[in-house]
Order: sequence, then C-alpha cells, then structure tokens
Amino acid sequence: MIRSRHLHPGPPRGPREARLGGVPLTVLVGVTGVGKSTALAALRGADPAARVLPDRRQITDDVMILPLAGRAVTDRAERFALTARYRQLHPGGMAHALGTLSADLDHWGGHLIFDGLRGLEEVEYAAATFPAWRFVALNAPDGVRVRRLLGRADGFDRLAGGDGSDLRAELGRLPGVGEVFTPAELDALAALAAEGYDPADVLAKTAIVVTERQHYDPDAASAFLRTLPPRRALVLDTVALGPGQVAAAIRAWA
Repeated sequence: MIRSRHLHPGPPRGPREARLGGVPLTVLVGVTGVGKSTALAALRGADPAARVLPDRRQITDDVMILPLAGRAVTDRAERFALTARYRQLHPGGMAHALGTLSADLDHWGGHLIFDGLRGLEEVEYAAATFPAWRFVALNAPDGVRVRRLLGRADGFDRLAGGDGSDLRAELGRLPGVGEVFTPAELDALAALAAEGYDPADVLAKTAIVVTERQHYDPDAASAFLRTLPPRRALVLDTVALGPGQVAAAIRAWA
C-alpha cells in the first residue's frame, strides 16, 4: 500500500481521482548520482503549483518489492534483483507501476512531478503508453557518480561487499566492473582513498554504480528520448552544466 491516502493502486475511487497514466506528469530520468535533486528543485521553482509524487524508492518498496518479497529489503543488489523480476512480470517496470496508480487530483493538483525513471525499457514504455508525460533526463559519467555518492550521507547507499583493505584489487573483482570502468578509471577510483575517502565506502559506492548499470542503461535511455519531440523530452549533462545552468535550462523548457 502506498504511504499516502491521496494515491493508491488500482482504478479511481471517486470523480476527482484519475490514473496517473492519463494525467500530465513531468518525469525525471536518470540513475543514482546524476543530479536529480537539483532538477527537482528547479522544477519546483519553475512552477510553484507543481506537486511531487512519492519518489521511486517508495513506490519500489510498496508496489514492486513488498508484494514480491513479503518484507522490506535494503540491500541494493537484492533490490535490483527483485525489480528485475517485477520487470519480467510487468514490461515497463517502474513506468508500469506508476501508470497504474490513481491519484486524488484535488490534493495533487494538475502538474505532478515524479522522480524518476531509469533505463531504456522504462522510458520507451512510458513514452509510448502515456502520451501526457514529459521527461527530463540527466546524465553524468560513472566516475563522477561514484564521487557524488561519496559526498552524500544516505544510509540507503549500501551494498554487501568487501572491506576495502586492498581497494584496487577489490574494485577489479566486482562482478561486471570491466563493462563499466576501464583499468585507468579503476585506478582513479582506488586513488580516492588517498584523498581521505573511506576505502570500504569507495568500494560500496562503486558497486552500486556497477550493479545499477547492469540493470539500466542511461545512455540508451537518453538516446531514445532525443528522438522525441523537444516539448516532450529534455536531456542535460550535469557535468557540462552547473546546478544553476541545469535549473535555467529546465525553467526555459518548462
């Protein structure tokens, strides 16, 4: 059950409720550490009437994971596995889950924001199935994402793994790491320990980025969004653009 009495699974229950799939919705698209919080603040600033829906984490917990696992799950790797199973059952994954919810429009208003979708499958499904939705995609290189994760204190950012005692070797042993980082990039990540970062934390954050990339391809998602009409999709590089420039671009587009 969604932890909001103004949003629930299933069909509308009253005349002022509507399926989210049929109402205008601005959707942030991006993997962990690309700068969605900045974009969310910009969207709120551009439209004071905008309302932010429960985020991806909460809907994942309540609609996707709890029905499958029967319990709360905090380990990122296990969560990725469960959400992958949900996508097997329901093409579109999070986009499907979000579109099937019903919202009380008297509470939420007419301009809703959701944070967010990830990967090609979700955005293709959302764009094709929900024509009222618009998308703001944010991108950043994977090494930058690791650094950003190291700079935030979020207890959710954890994965079971090594202790970082031999950081470079442990980074190289992460499953699938060679498909995401080059040896030189792994050297640079290992060097973060010399900058004062906890080696175990570097290892954990790198594992999050690698595991997430195994399930969601942000480059493919952005390439697809660039094929949509400009009024439906905006794609931004959060390294080339600083926070103020990101905010300005979103305000101009909105």
